[in-house]
Amino acid sequence: MKILSALSRLWLVPVVLVVWETTTWLMDDQYFPRPTEIVAAMYEAWFTGPAGSMFLTERALENVPDSIVRLLAGWALASVLGVALGVAMGRSPLLFRLIDPLIQFGRALPPTALLPLFMALFSTGTSMHVLLIAFGVIWPILFNTADGVRSVDPLHLETGRTFALTRTQRMTRIILPSAMPRIFAGLRLSLSLALILMVISEIFSVNGIGFLLRDAQQSFELPTVWGAIVLLGLLGFILNWLFLLVERRALSWHRAATRTA
Repeated sequence: MKILSALSRLWLVPVVLVVWETTTWLMDDQYFPRPTEIVAAMYEAWFTGPAGSMFLTERALENVPDSIVRLLAGWALASVLGVALGVAMGRSPLLFRLIDPLIQFGRALPPTALLPLFMALFSTGTSMHVLLIAFGVIWPILFNTADGVRSVDPLHLETGRTFALTRTQRMTRIILPSAMPRIFAGLRLSLSLALILMVISEIFSVNGIGFLLRDAQQSFELPTVWGAIVLLGLLGFILNWLFLLVERRALSWHRAATRTA
């Protein structure tokens, strides 16, 4: 039943593909290739390798895994720092007042404008990609965490003190569980931003999906350009789907409590 339910939500995909194929066939515009041409270009560029490498070409193996590693590493770094700093800001009004101006200044800086600075400081290596992604996506995590921690019901905290819970116990049993829905909301938003910044950071790199996109554009391989765009869309869809699976499991208690209430 779950499979049928999932398939029923995907009925629009073949409809869009048919309309796309028909429209581009009628337009006959080289800048808007047909989906069949895009799939053929993707297959030729990435899936004609030997069986030992799961039919992945050298071009795919040298670019796609590195992009995924950079994306996840930058997002993970931002998650750890954002949650830690967000908890500290949410628990300490004094700390919040002291560093809020710096936080607001940093949030206002466009990560794309800082790309030349990051390249000058860290060259075009992996550290540059990871740090640029982390800088650009930390803000939703930080602010959602701080807001979630500040919004903990005071009665819950007072109950914890009544039962003589230590600070660590109050943090792990009351504060973090109460803030977890907002933390996950920030994590999910930052994951989609990380995908965008991954591509931007790789535009001037020597490998990665962003590099593939730029290289195909400069070579006027338009079906391959569209293929890279489709690949990014599929990657974003898969990452979001996996994140939702983790979120449902981690917040199952929250949904149960909401239904009970």
